[in-house]
Amino acid sequence: MWVVVTAVRPKLLSCIKSFQSHRTLKTWLADPIVHLSGLKHATGEAEYTDDMVPVQGELFGSLVLSTVAHGKILSIDTTAALKLPGVVDFFDAKSISPKNQEIFAANEVTCEGDIIGFIVAIDPLIAEAGAKLVSIQYEVLPAIVSIEQAIQQESFFITRTLRSGNSDVGSVFSSCDCLIEGEMRLGGQEHFYLETQSCIVRQHSDGDIDVYSAAQGLDHVQSGVAGALGLSHHKVKVHCRRIGGGFGGKETRNVIVAIVTAVAAQKLNKAVRTVMNRQDDMVATGGRHPFHCKYKVGFGRDGRISVVKATLYSNAGNSVNDGSRTVMERALLSMDAAYTIPNWELVGVVCKTNLASNTAFRGYGGPQSAMFCENIMDAVAETLGKPTVEIRRMHLKVEGDRTPCGWQLENVTLTKCWSECFKNSEYEDRLKKVNQFNEENRWRKRGLAIMPIKHDVGFGATVLNQAGALVLVYTDGSVSLNFGGIEMGQGLVTKMVQIASRVLEVPADKIWFSECSTDKVPNATATCGSMSSDLNGMAVIDACEKLRKRLKPYKDLNPGGSWEDWVSAAYLNRVCLSATGFYEMGHLNYDFDNAAANVGMSPSNYPVFGVACTEVELDCLTGFHSLLRTDIVMDAGESLNPAVDIGQIEGAFIQGYGLFCMEELLYSPEGLMLTKGPGSYKIPTAGDIPKEFYVSLLRGSPNPKAVYSSKGLGEPPLVLSASAYFAIKGAIKAFRIDQGHSSLFRLDCPATVERVRNACPNSSLLQEKDDESRCANKCEVGGVWAVRA
Repeated sequence: MWVVVTAVRPKLLSCIKSFQSHRTLKTWLADPIVHLSGLKHATGEAEYTDDMVPVQGELFGSLVLSTVAHGKILSIDTTAALKLPGVVDFFDAKSISPKNQEIFAANEVTCEGDIIGFIVAIDPLIAEAGAKLVSIQYEVLPAIVSIEQAIQQESFFITRTLRSGNSDVGSVFSSCDCLIEGEMRLGGQEHFYLETQSCIVRQHSDGDIDVYSAAQGLDHVQSGVAGALGLSHHKVKVHCRRIGGGFGGKETRNVIVAIVTAVAAQKLNKAVRTVMNRQDDMVATGGRHPFHCKYKVGFGRDGRISVVKATLYSNAGNSVNDGSRTVMERALLSMDAAYTIPNWELVGVVCKTNLASNTAFRGYGGPQSAMFCENIMDAVAETLGKPTVEIRRMHLKVEGDRTPCGWQLENVTLTKCWSECFKNSEYEDRLKKVNQFNEENRWRKRGLAIMPIKHDVGFGATVLNQAGALVLVYTDGSVSLNFGGIEMGQGLVTKMVQIASRVLEVPADKIWFSECSTDKVPNATATCGSMSSDLNGMAVIDACEKLRKRLKPYKDLNPGGSWEDWVSAAYLNRVCLSATGFYEMGHLNYDFDNAAANVGMSPSNYPVFGVACTEVELDCLTGFHSLLRTDIVMDAGESLNPAVDIGQIEGAFIQGYGLFCMEELLYSPEGLMLTKGPGSYKIPTAGDIPKEFYVSLLRGSPNPKAVYSSKGLGEPPLVLSASAYFAIKGAIKAFRIDQGHSSLFRLDCPATVERVRNACPNSSLLQEKDDESRCANKCEVGGVWAVRA
């Protein structure tokens, strides 16, 4: 059954969602049901970590952070802070055992936001005030802020290489009709989850520790806290009901908040709560890795690309331990985007700078390299004077094509997605209208861009591809569902309840999920990488299948009975009504250090495909633009919940729009963040949503490699928003051609108002600034020179 849902707000917003329904009797699986906590989210009734009622005597903590990007600590004076009424204690490197002193910076700080100490007080505002009263003297040392500075000073952590096709790329280049060289940079991005990093630690009289953490990976928190306190893992119980957004930012960086809070709780034998304010969170916890790409491309006069040679640089910040190595590896593996090119020579360099350690962020390196590949497609088209849509279409991946690492793709639906989006978006007719609009308007221009995506789903480290579940059935027929995944608004709990409902053949309203907890499901893989439904869903199926088999004899004896009758009969016959489930996915791996080990291995479980078409209107005098319309066709396999999946697609698109077109992190030349909080760091809001927004899930594309033929959709749709960037670039091209300037120019990401305006020279009589000066890595903000990382 094909379903179309239409919502229209006259003159404001029009949106259509279409999907295929696979409704099954008595269960909600594949139904577009509302997120089970959606009403609570909308009314403010959903409980997050900081909403928990404080216990008697609970204290509050605030981090004391470095205020310089690089320097030696000369002295720490806590006199004024400890005299403040309500301040209880101060903790730093001297407060803990030597083996755990790396938790606090003791002698040297290597970024603004390095944790130097921890103030505990009877009130959160007093704790924050006390933290600001801690006086620290530094010997300031030179700081490396940007990728360009890191390259200049050869400040690198690691280098990775990936080659495919002809090993002698020089000979391939020499045989090409055309060669181009260029570069592009893509800035970082702040996670800007609505709930900042939060943690509550409560110690019991027997030495057990309860940790309530807003974390994507409870196993990380458990091992970090246990190690810092010298406890066995079973003594540390970590709990999480839900988190207010994560996007990768709470995968590892939340651990530092949990550790310092736990140290204070143990020393004081009191419950301690830490909730970071927005400014401290942005400064201390890092974000998406900024990238810089230098490339050389060889291609024929027909536009067919033969070879790409590229060097990717990423800004890891002051540490490589928060995923920077694997982010770069994923970027290299994703550099082909949705296209097949026979020869690649790729180098990835992870740069060491004096910024807070950058970490996982939705897409995990894939969006950065995919954008670079799309920019190459655009440059080839402009060089030849051909439509970009033609160059993209001729390189689309098809069944059996291989990626640069040699992975052969199966169930490739890219051409189908492209055709459907091309038709749905009325691309050809609208392109004519866009061209006509541009001919009739001098200072306002429109752009239209269609582009595909391929995103690979699956952890490259085999050990992470596992999950557990625990299902408990009570004598009244109610069911308690437990699994290792974290609900962060993406609808994971909703989907798991739907799966359990189908397997047990019980109404979904009898199934309840209370919280994720390490004492229910141990050693759980962090919720990230678009893998949570795939892994946890299969573990839930395993547990529920065991229970269904145990109940089957009683169902057969009483076929007309109810679920409660069968459960009661099983209990009276002493049948176990609890079951654990476990799932391990096949071996996935790609070893950059040992090519021989990659034979027969896959770096991911399956690819996800999609296509987006976006139209924008640009005011060339100011640089402001608006999104007029976006059409998306996404291959979601057989969706577990179309409503949730379409919501994921829309949310990912808007977050990616922020990355490519709006959000920009700026730093002083000394390495201090200038864009702290929403006053200076702008994220997309309701007014930035396309005026017409159409999302369609591809029909008839089951995925045999995931739970109930579905596909993971947390990360893949984000890159679709690059279509907005290229639509903006198309509008700029139209303006530049009118003014007598070249249509081949460099436009770094994000395409901010400033950057777009600089790319639109007003008159052909004015001498255009060269690309290097227009795209320089410096700008002025409020009279202060700012550096882009």
